[in-house]
Amino acid sequence: MRSRRPGVPELLAPAGSPEALRAAVEHGADAVYLGWGGFNARRGAQNFSEEEFAQAVAWCHVRGARVFLTLNILLSDRELPEALETARAASRLGVDAVLVQDWGLFDLLRHTLPDLPLHASTQMSIFTSGGACEIAAGGCERVVLARECSREETAAVCRNCPAEVESFVHGALCVCYSGQCAMSALIGGRSGNRGRCAQPCRLPYGVNEAAKDRRPLSLKDACMADHLGEMAEMGVSCLKIEGRMRRAGYVAAVTEIYARLLEEGRGPSPREREALERAFSRSGFTDAYWRGGTGPSMLGFRPENAAPAEEPARSEADRRIPVEFTCVVRAGVPCSLAADDGLGNRVTVTGPVPEPAGRKPLAKEDLTARLEKTGGTPYRAVIDPEEGVLVEPGLYLSAAAINTLRRDALETLSAARTAVPLRRECFPPPPLPEAADFVDAPQFTVSVVNAAQLTGGLLGFRPARVYVPLELLADVPSLPEADTEYCAILPRVWRDEDEGRLRRWMDKARTLGATGLLLGNLGHFPLARDGGWRLYGDYGLNVFNSRSLAFLREKGLESACLSFELRFSQMRDMRKVLPAEAVVYGRLPLMITENCLIQNTTGCRCDRPNFLNDRTGAAFPLLPAFGHRTEVQNSRPLYLADRPDWRRLGLRYARLRFTTEAPEECVRVCRDYLEHAAPAGEFTRGLYQRGVE
Repeated sequence: MRSRRPGVPELLAPAGSPEALRAAVEHGADAVYLGWGGFNARRGAQNFSEEEFAQAVAWCHVRGARVFLTLNILLSDRELPEALETARAASRLGVDAVLVQDWGLFDLLRHTLPDLPLHASTQMSIFTSGGACEIAAGGCERVVLARECSREETAAVCRNCPAEVESFVHGALCVCYSGQCAMSALIGGRSGNRGRCAQPCRLPYGVNEAAKDRRPLSLKDACMADHLGEMAEMGVSCLKIEGRMRRAGYVAAVTEIYARLLEEGRGPSPREREALERAFSRSGFTDAYWRGGTGPSMLGFRPENAAPAEEPARSEADRRIPVEFTCVVRAGVPCSLAADDGLGNRVTVTGPVPEPAGRKPLAKEDLTARLEKTGGTPYRAVIDPEEGVLVEPGLYLSAAAINTLRRDALETLSAARTAVPLRRECFPPPPLPEAADFVDAPQFTVSVVNAAQLTGGLLGFRPARVYVPLELLADVPSLPEADTEYCAILPRVWRDEDEGRLRRWMDKARTLGATGLLLGNLGHFPLARDGGWRLYGDYGLNVFNSRSLAFLREKGLESACLSFELRFSQMRDMRKVLPAEAVVYGRLPLMITENCLIQNTTGCRCDRPNFLNDRTGAAFPLLPAFGHRTEVQNSRPLYLADRPDWRRLGLRYARLRFTTEAPEECVRVCRDYLEHAAPAGEFTRGLYQRGVE
């Protein structure tokens, strides 16, 4: 493939359409990522048909660019076979890697297509060395880190993880950690985890006041053009430009500049900075996360009347592939031409036997000049002036014969460059493990956010488990005695530097009587494993199909909470190879943000109630999260006490999720669920009936 100077990362550009793909490669991208079919995180992009995809892979490979297929959304049991067939077809066509979010698809691919390189999408929410090493041990070649990672955090993953590390360097920033946002799904039924995000974060909101023209959830685009050298030095393997929803003009302009900066080993000039802003920006750019910062200076939006990106400019750089030609013209034998691309592809073709010369014999200079005419191809001839051309005197070869020789050599070389790797085995999907059907009504579990909610009244309902935040357990002297299992909820977001403290807190939780841990991220597994804990999966793991349950069972979980973006029918039809849990009451989490939304707008007042208010008057509670982060809750609680259907889905556990409720309200809700009481006040039925796009 295309090669840069040693130590220079690969430049990966978006290709949301065939036009954008051509713009990316012609303007310097080493690789492109694109979607084929409906199973990718930008289903609103033009994407590619099967024929276009096949053409794209061949076209890119001839030009030295790699192609990565995005299959990075959550998939239902019914969709997995088609997604697997898409990956199989892509593998047959020679795709270089597949990006994956869904654990079930990841598990299928590593068993059925073991030679197909897999990349962990940023939708997997990986931001620690432990998480990166965990997925690498499972067979992932590359890990795409969360955009929120700083330079120190990225460097730590590069040092500790055997897989390649990919980082975003330019483009849109989501305010929520990728893979953890349910705002678009719960508000409008369009799931970001399913590639249909409606971007409600770009709308006006107010924090503790009516919605105005402020946009506290809308971040500026990232621009890391000043940091390419340090990223290369720490070992980042690939630099990713975001933008599959953007036009070819944007792709051309941004790729051209980043390719030039990498080639020349420098930062951007004022003119280049201006060109990046003209291509697309939201009130400028930010590199705050990389510098370890947050704050209101990261906020920005794009006016509705902003001009679109310019059409692709013609690249001034000669990005044709250098090919070394060696031509031999001898009497009595067919002429030959060897072509070598320097990357292990060397081909030789032969032409006619040269004739005795008449008036003007073939000169070495004339043959060289004719061979160098590679215009209209992606190649540039490189001919050694001493040894590249050998012509015996007194021979003649027509111009047409030389042209045919050159054309045949380059066509044969193209075939070699686009050949599918020979070692790509394909096996049938392994059968799912047997499942023990659970026909009884599920047992209740409860989760709390503060110590006041842990009353005798609540515990008197004898929930099977009580989930308590680990940081809360670190602060309480004891836990009430109860006929239940206490489980510590590990923080949804943390960093390598936090792990010593988390381990100490886990030791404290054990002394209080906690025996279980609730894991919501792949990086939790190395933290929790081999500690004698009982391990349970939380909703942050995005369990969407039976294969995901099997994958998590293999990792040692005793149960897992299903995604609340599933319909009841999908939950019912899942093979419960691992005991399943679902949230049946509470304010569902919409986002978890690295920025403290409260401090960004009103100053630090996280110790009191805070709300995000939209233009309809809905108020979304803002809860503080570990690390001075924010978790946005839905404006209305999920309420299903009066609905019988969730009791007949084969669930082992049903969770009552208490967040903003007063202690006496927690007790009332438990009683309502035991008595199947009708709802009172504002509520939502969630997505269990209507599902998501």
